Amino acid sequence: MTKIKAVIFDFIGTLTELVGYSLEKAEKKLFRSLVTDGYNINCESFLKAYKKACQKYREIRYEQLIEVANAVWVSEALSYLGYATTPQEESIKTAVNVFFQGYLKALRLRPFAKSTLQRLSQNYKLGLLSNFTYAPVIYAGLGKLRINGFFDAVLVSEAVGWRKPNPKVFQEALKRLRVKAYETIYVGDNPLEDIQGAKSVGMKTVFIPSQFNSSEDMQKADQSADYVIEKLSDITRIVKMLPS
Repeated sequence: MTKIKAVIFDFIGTLTELVGYSLEKAEKKLFRSLVTDGYNINCESFLKAYKKACQKYREIRYEQLIEVANAVWVSEALSYLGYATTPQEESIKTAVNVFFQGYLKALRLRPFAKSTLQRLSQNYKLGLLSNFTYAPVIYAGLGKLRINGFFDAVLVSEAVGWRKPNPKVFQEALKRLRVKAYETIYVGDNPLEDIQGAKSVGMKTVFIPSQFNSSEDMQKADQSADYVIEKLSDITRIVKMLPS
């Protein structure tokens, strides 16, 4: 049996959950930040334009499996309203940071997450692979939750350019960890992005239901993982069954 050398985790949903987050409040804070920086825009018109940009780039992101940063969405929304902007402008960067303040505040570790990472880090390389449109939120979240020190490699789609289930982002994770796919276990809560993506490059897969994806969602997606767990601490039992 193949020796296991690494465990890679998804972040949002798998290791963490969101408690008390409101997208509506975040979007209004985004609008207010732009107004403060001098944009003469109407809230209703801006949010309509922003949602139009979100939908456009959602389709691109999901069809092409590439990542498009939030700053691009905001810049495009403003262009719909007659402003010539670029995603690099400080006012847009500031607005994006304001937009994600509530998200970062709402992040909580799932039960057994930290203790599981502690145990695994003693014998395995650990990686983190997250689909997220603004990488600083993930980096800050890891620091806030005090688990950043456990990971040998952290990849966020906005920084890498590709989104799960694109095989390229999984292959990049393997490259940074210096392991082969067959030496790696991947743990995630999304049937397509996580399980399908990891299986496509030859990793062993572990599915854990979350507030975002249930076991029924796995069945509907017609996906199957090598292992299904209910709590994160079960991963230590699985890796003990495999050579290390």
